Amino acid sequence: MIIHAFLRWAETAKASDRARAASALARAYANASIGHDERNAAEMAMIFLLDDPAPKVRLALAEALADCAEAPRAVILPLSEDQPEIAAQVILRSRVLTDVDLVDLAARGSDVTRSLIAHRPTLSRAVCAALVEVGSVFDVLTLLANEGAPVSRKNLKRICELHGDDVEVRAHLLDRDDLPSDARQALVEKVGTALAGDSLVLAAIGAARVDRITREACDVATIGLAAGVDAAEADRLVEHLRTCGRLTPLFLMQALCAGRIEFFASAIVNLSGRGERRVRSILADGRQASVRALFEAAGLGCDVSALFADAVLLWRKDARRGAAAVSVSSRLAARAREAANGTSQELLDMIEGLSLAEQRQSARSFALLAHDAA
Repeated sequence: MIIHAFLRWAETAKASDRARAASALARAYANASIGHDERNAAEMAMIFLLDDPAPKVRLALAEALADCAEAPRAVILPLSEDQPEIAAQVILRSRVLTDVDLVDLAARGSDVTRSLIAHRPTLSRAVCAALVEVGSVFDVLTLLANEGAPVSRKNLKRICELHGDDVEVRAHLLDRDDLPSDARQALVEKVGTALAGDSLVLAAIGAARVDRITREACDVATIGLAAGVDAAEADRLVEHLRTCGRLTPLFLMQALCAGRIEFFASAIVNLSGRGERRVRSILADGRQASVRALFEAAGLGCDVSALFADAVLLWRKDARRGAAAVSVSSRLAARAREAANGTSQELLDMIEGLSLAEQRQSARSFALLAHDAA
C-alpha cells in the first residue's frame, strides 16, 4: 500500500521531491529495510521511475543502487545506458553487471561508455580483450594504467598491432615487464620507423643514411632484447623476426659476434628445419664442413657460410678457454680482410664496424679504470 501511495504521489510531485523519494526508496531496498513482501513492489516502483523525464530522479536511483550487489538487473541495466552522468554511477561501481553485460556495453556503447568500463576498479581478461578490440587509444591507455585490469600477453601484442604507432601507448607498453619479446621488438621497429620519418632527421642526415642507422639501431636493440629471454620466449622472438624478414645474414652475424649464442642457435633451428639437439650439437662440436652445411641448410649462401663457420669456431675456442666473446668480431674482421672471396661487402663492413665499436668501448673502459686508479 505504501508503494502504491508513492506511485500516486509521484505523478504530481516536483522533480526534486521525486528525486529525494527515489533515493529513499532505493536505499531502503539496498539496505533491506523493507519487508520481503514489499521488495517486489519496490522493484516495480523503481522500474517505473526509469521513465521519469527528470534526469535527477534516475541519478538518485543510480547513486543509491550502485553499490548494492542485490540491486535488480531490470533497473541496473537501463541505468548503465542512460546519460553519462547517470550511467557512470553503475558502470564504475555496480557488481550486478556481468562480464557479458560489460562486453555488450563496450561493443554498442559510446566512447564515454568504454572509457567508464576501462576505469572500473576490477576487470576480467574477457572485458579487457573486448576493450582492446573496440576501444580508442585513450581507452587502451586507461586499461594499461589500471592496476585492476589483467591485460593478457596476447592482448598486449594486439595493442601493439592496433595502437603501437601512438607514442604514449608505446611508452606504457615498453615499461611493462610482461610485454612479450616479439611485441617489444615490434615496438622497437615502430620507434625506428617514426624516427626515420621525422622531417628534421631526414633533412639533417639524408634518407639513405637514416634508413641504415635506423636498421642498425633496431638490430642492436633486438639483440640486446634477446639476452634477457628464456628458451620459449626466444623461439617466439625468432619466429616473429623470421616472419618480418629480419633474420638476415647481417643480423645473424651481429647476434653471433655479440655472444647471443642461445638466440643464434634458436634462429638456425628455425631457418634450417633441423632438430634443436642436432643443431646445438653441430654448433658446439661439429667440424667446419658440418657447420657450413648447417648454415647453408638455413639459407645462408656459400659466399657467407664460411665466414659464419669461422665465427662459430672462434666463439667455440673462446668458450673453451673462458675468454670474452667480444673478441670474436675483431679476429673475424682480420680474417675477412685477408680472404674476402666474394663475401658480401655489407657483411664485411658490419663486422668491421662491430670490431671498431668494441675497440672504442674497450678504450672507454680503460680510461675509466685509469681515472679511478689515479
